[in-house]
Amino acid sequence: MHVSLLLLLYIAITLAPLILAIAQGQPPRTFWDEVASGLAMTAFAILLVEFVLSGRFRTISKRIGMDVTMRFHQLVARTALVFVVLHPFLYQTPFGGSLPWDTTRQLSLGLDMASLATGVIAFVALPGFVLMSIFRDQLPYRYETWRMLHAVGAVVIAAAIAHHTLEAGRYSADPILAGFWILLLTIAFTSLVWTYVVAPLGQAGRPYEVTSVRKIALKTWEVCVRPKQGEALDFEAGQFAWLNLGHSPFSVHENPFSISSAPDQRPDIKFVIKEIGDLTRRIGDVAPGIVAYLDGAHGNLTLKGRTGDGIALIAGGVGIAPLLSVARQLHVEKDPRPLLLLYGNRVSDQIVYKSELNRMARRANTQVLHFISEPEPGWKGLTGQLDAAAITEAFSFDGADKWLYLVCGPPPMIDAVEGALLELGVPNRQIVAEQFYYD
Repeated sequence: MHVSLLLLLYIAITLAPLILAIAQGQPPRTFWDEVASGLAMTAFAILLVEFVLSGRFRTISKRIGMDVTMRFHQLVARTALVFVVLHPFLYQTPFGGSLPWDTTRQLSLGLDMASLATGVIAFVALPGFVLMSIFRDQLPYRYETWRMLHAVGAVVIAAAIAHHTLEAGRYSADPILAGFWILLLTIAFTSLVWTYVVAPLGQAGRPYEVTSVRKIALKTWEVCVRPKQGEALDFEAGQFAWLNLGHSPFSVHENPFSISSAPDQRPDIKFVIKEIGDLTRRIGDVAPGIVAYLDGAHGNLTLKGRTGDGIALIAGGVGIAPLLSVARQLHVEKDPRPLLLLYGNRVSDQIVYKSELNRMARRANTQVLHFISEPEPGWKGLTGQLDAAAITEAFSFDGADKWLYLVCGPPPMIDAVEGALLELGVPNRQIVAEQFYYD
């Protein structure tokens, strides 16, 4: 499904409650009452679709990228939070139960103690839920704990809002709109079951084994896995997978890592992992032979369906991982197009696969440029960051606007690179980016 169709589908789903409410033809309340109800229904639809956005469905992630999907997930969750917090303060109709003579509930909000209680639960829990997501890195517990709390919290909030909507909602008392909510709830919870039950069941039948763990740069490791039986994961160069090391496939102990090996190097699948998180700080302690599970492949930082007279790979830190996969696959396929790799790090000891990159730079039509922002004495390469000035200098040649640019790294670097390329006249469709966080 095309990206524009996915966006139209999202808009249609989130606006459907408003359309179904208008179609009922009930006598209107005051303007602000209608705005309050509209905000509440739209927020509920947004929150239910959030389950699907976070469900790792490749139909979505392969078309718009997992990082874009998750940024959208975060943005609309905050939008829904604003709607939920605002809506009770906009009502002008008095709070209270239904009146016997008010069959259309035009003169009252129809709240009983149960529906009021679930409304209050959602009203109080949702801000805390969103804040815990925004400040996840500052919380005093591990990522796996946060992830489990996030899933349980989402279910509790969705259930509370569902009860409040179906019991107190004037328009949701209509069978058609009530049926819409039940359908959307079913889809939301099905996506949760898929992520935490169905997908792990599939992984259980396809175990991998860690074959090697080796240090390849400062605080950076290569982990190689191989299937115990059957074929390895089918992926495109530039994609990533969720990696579970030494735990049950039903465990939440898994993290997303880009695949650094080329598809043609299977059955071995390699990851470049930096020591920055709960799991990654102990990555050097992982012993060969332990069981591993993969969920993927995800992401759209790939060459598939894209063209360019040349290929530019622009990486910041551990963002080199998916671009290495692309460079390696291009070499396997003997792609004749010029290849330019720009690779930025804080210090030179962070450069991974130095020997391989040196060999790559000696190939015909291939150039590798290293940028070090804190060069040590004796460093002979380029200095500074991968910023707009560096990009402008590297791609000011004729025909650069017809190249394809794959960019992976921290958000500030990506913003600078994309801005500089657009200033140089590179069409937006020729720039494909994926964000990574690193020091």
